[in-house]
Amino acid sequence: MQLAVYSLRMATRVGIVGASGFTGAELLRLLAGHPDLEVVLATGDSQAGTTVASLYPSLAGAYPSLEFAPYVDGLADEHGLDLVFCGLPHGTSQEIVPGLLNGTRVVVDLGADFRLKDADLYSGWYGHEHTVPGLLAEAVYGLPELFREELATAKLIATPGCYVTTATLALAPLLAAGLLETTGIVVDAASGVSGAGRAAKPTNAFNAVDENFVAYGMLNHRHTPEIEQNLTHVAGRDVQVLFTPHLAPMNRGILATCYARPTQAATTESLRQVLHAAYDAEPFVFVRHEPPSTKATLGSQSVHVTAYADPRTGWVVAMAALDNLTKGASGGALQSANIALGLGETTGLPIAGLYP
Repeated sequence: MQLAVYSLRMATRVGIVGASGFTGAELLRLLAGHPDLEVVLATGDSQAGTTVASLYPSLAGAYPSLEFAPYVDGLADEHGLDLVFCGLPHGTSQEIVPGLLNGTRVVVDLGADFRLKDADLYSGWYGHEHTVPGLLAEAVYGLPELFREELATAKLIATPGCYVTTATLALAPLLAAGLLETTGIVVDAASGVSGAGRAAKPTNAFNAVDENFVAYGMLNHRHTPEIEQNLTHVAGRDVQVLFTPHLAPMNRGILATCYARPTQAATTESLRQVLHAAYDAEPFVFVRHEPPSTKATLGSQSVHVTAYADPRTGWVVAMAALDNLTKGASGGALQSANIALGLGETTGLPIAGLYP
């Protein structure tokens, strides 16, 4: 008699600290379909004792009884967590991450606390000193398209900002190829209201947002040094960016339109050839020959990019669109975690958008 042999794989135990916000809800949605990861803890101090299903009915089928718990030190050890996502306000993760980095545990921060390599930038752009600057060198930036090799051995991952992912993926291949001047770059981007978070604010109330389109963070948005850091990395010399974000009357999505001066004669076709060379092997970045659309990426991990050369004005226009909560936040965090854990990079991540 021949006996069947079954290989049983233990699921990786996952906790989400700060799970009651929009990025936490998106993580829960994606993790519900992940075959190798099991959510055993979701904290949310403001929602402690509330079930996930009552706050987010869309998740009722996946988490019918899971409750948000208050965060206290030691929860990660108590629940035997292998992977922890932190979806906390900026400046908060650095208080708890050192305690979470024990054993073989992987910690993925969705905030800004470990994105910038220069600790001095935090006081200028975020208004506070970094309390654990020594960890900045250990943190791996969670953008696989640029740092896939480093992510394979990462224990602390810094998930990029949503605007940053969009602008970086639009511009990085062109700068890496030496096709763009490194000064005078303009990034003009618009985001859906979910980027402002779940907490109610006068600026994201329905009456303020509906039928409105407004710029904010003029000249000092916190994603500026992060965009410059990424583009400097690929260009090999300092890159300066003028970044202007806008709030658009839609729930989700980011569209970045980036303007730069070419260093040499360029055509639309030659620019797109560079994008194809950079991204055709990437699982989630797609070079398009028409302007990208936020709706085309809705609910997916996909990024649509393109570029144009304008012979009349001499400008290069690079564009990218993505879902700010998926590839721009929670999906990006999960993609990086998959790599760090040695799992299939695309596991649990949708490639097709929702339409209509």
